Amino acid sequence: MSKISEVVDISAQTSADKKPDYFVEKDGMVFAGTHLIIDLWDASGLNDPSLIEETLRECVHVSGATLLHFHIHQFEPNGLSGVAVLAESHISFHSWPDTGYMALDIFMCGNTEPHKCIPILKKSFSPKTVQINEIKRGILS
Repeated sequence: MSKISEVVDISAQTSADKKPDYFVEKDGMVFAGTHLIIDLWDASGLNDPSLIEETLRECVHVSGATLLHFHIHQFEPNGLSGVAVLAESHISFHSWPDTGYMALDIFMCGNTEPHKCIPILKKSFSPKTVQINEIKRGILS
C-alpha cells in the first residue's frame, strides 16, 4: 500500500484496457472524472433541507451514481451546507437563501453522467441564472 506522501506513476497505464479503476475514456481522453462547478443565482427553496436532499438524491439516481452517505447542516438563521458522498465521488453544496445563491460541486467518476443533474437543479430551485464550469480531473491522456 502506498504512503499518502508517495507519488504513484500511472502514466504508463493510458490504454483503455489498462486504465485505473473508475477512470473514463471519452472523446479520445482518459481521465478520472468530470467535475461540474455550478452556481445558481436568484434561486428559491435554498433554506429547505428536505427539498435539497430530495433534489440531490434525484441527481444521484439519474446520473447513475451510487449514494454512500448524505449529510446536511443547517445554519442559523439561514443557510445550508451538505454533501452526498458517492462511490464515484461527491455532490456538495452551500446555500445563501438571503441572496438566492447556491454553489454546488458535482464530481463523478466512472460511467456516470453528472450533466443529467442540471435540469433537475433548474426544476427544483428555479434559478434565473445558472453558471457552469466543467473540469476534467485526473487527465492521463
